[in-house]
Amino acid sequence: MIVSVTMNPSVDISYKLEDFKLNDVNRVSNVMKTAGGKGLNVARVIHLLHSPVVATGILGGTIGSFIENQLNQDGIDHDFLKTDQESRNCIAILHEGNQTEILEAGPQFSRNEGDDFLNHYQQLLEKAEVVTISGSLPKGLDASIYCEMIRLAETKQIPVILDCSGGVLKDVLQFQEARPFAIKPNIDELNQLLDTKITGEDQLKKALEHPLFARIQWLVVSMGAQGAFVKHNREHFLVKIPRINVVNPVGSGDSVVAGLAVSILQKKSREDLMKTAMTAGVLNTMESQTGFVNSEKFDQIFNEIEICKVD
Repeated sequence: MIVSVTMNPSVDISYKLEDFKLNDVNRVSNVMKTAGGKGLNVARVIHLLHSPVVATGILGGTIGSFIENQLNQDGIDHDFLKTDQESRNCIAILHEGNQTEILEAGPQFSRNEGDDFLNHYQQLLEKAEVVTISGSLPKGLDASIYCEMIRLAETKQIPVILDCSGGVLKDVLQFQEARPFAIKPNIDELNQLLDTKITGEDQLKKALEHPLFARIQWLVVSMGAQGAFVKHNREHFLVKIPRINVVNPVGSGDSVVAGLAVSILQKKSREDLMKTAMTAGVLNTMESQTGFVNSEKFDQIFNEIEICKVD
């Protein structure tokens, strides 16, 4: 079973407009509301790829109830720690080929509430085989809670895929007591993390040798239409994806994480792991719903993924 952690879940609301008018009324006929947060996107895609998953995190209020109801309708198992605070909404406005996001901060938790979640998480680890940890942290909690989640999983030899960014990612990577099994920054997040500007494969290879990444088995750097640059142990690969009609790219990184988790759970070969991860990411871009894939198209896209070893 895969445990997918979302510490700051949300209801993701998508408004699609042909013309977005500032300081004016915008009437929306195309509205989509989904149980959101990066880890819930991961859980949904894992479920759609026919693998067992439990979504967890901290939920509260009417928004929390909406999220649970949505997961129930989708047939996704979940086991959240409950809070009396209201969970958050995140709004994406799709307009003229652009995406404008309005993200609520969400609730604020104490250290004691963080400890309560760690106790809840430890119980879930009893049945876990893979863990994914995705997204931002709610106010009041810092990177140490991610470090402790990784440490607890490592004591049980459970691989952890971490997908976060900014200062939280840097703080977790500086924690040497336990290491994630895989991380998945995009190229912009990697540049931010290392305070650099990577322009080619040689610079990517050098960047991934940084001490921050020591003892991490899989480094998957997503690069949009260019696919991904991957480091597995000491070897490097360029994973090329086919050209497709992009409908909605939001959630594609989460779908890559889902593909990685499914591949690790199923003990796939190195090549099939990379192809499965990128296939999931590509399939998400072909759908209007965030964090959604059509598994009937999986084999077609999988067979079009190319892996090139980088010397």
